Amino acid sequence: MRVRLARVDAVLVQALIAAALSFAHLHDVASAAGQDGWKAWAYPISVDLLLVAAWRRLRSGTTKAAAWCWFVIALTASLGANVATAGLLDLGNVPAWLRILVAGWPAVAFLGGTLLAHSAPRTAIDVEDQDDEPVTEKEPEPLPVPVPAALVAHARKVADEHQARTGAAIDTPTLRARLGVPAPLAEAIAAQL
Repeated sequence: MRVRLARVDAVLVQALIAAALSFAHLHDVASAAGQDGWKAWAYPISVDLLLVAAWRRLRSGTTKAAAWCWFVIALTASLGANVATAGLLDLGNVPAWLRILVAGWPAVAFLGGTLLAHSAPRTAIDVEDQDDEPVTEKEPEPLPVPVPAALVAHARKVADEHQARTGAAIDTPTLRARLGVPAPLAEAIAAQL
């Protein structure tokens, strides 16, 4: 019986080495800029995750401008740290502008990651549909929302109290806020009042 050894992929090994070095450079710059402990370790993770998220968006959609923008921003942060630790920057005396960039990075990375994760990539089908048909807004068809009788009764009390206090009938947004329910449910309740 022969034992098969896993074949080592030279490109993967090189990528792991490069990632580890880049990770260390980002950590060193963050640490030198005043981010100590776990925070200094979080910076390289943040930069690398933004790079990965942007790369995934580049590979998955046809609208790539935002993905390229965030990819370039993350790549600049990574490359900047790599170059800075090559002796071009005195890590014992980090300039104020770099401290500001490092301190502002979490907000930038959060914005980029959120936009990449929560904006839908357009597909080739979307583009074809857009070219063939004019874009018109379609009203979604309302779905009937079942409302428990006890909730309607409570809403009546809230509406009556509002009328007694203000002299005006309660509107749907106010009813929604007072009951803490989603908009469709508030509209269904308002229709029954």
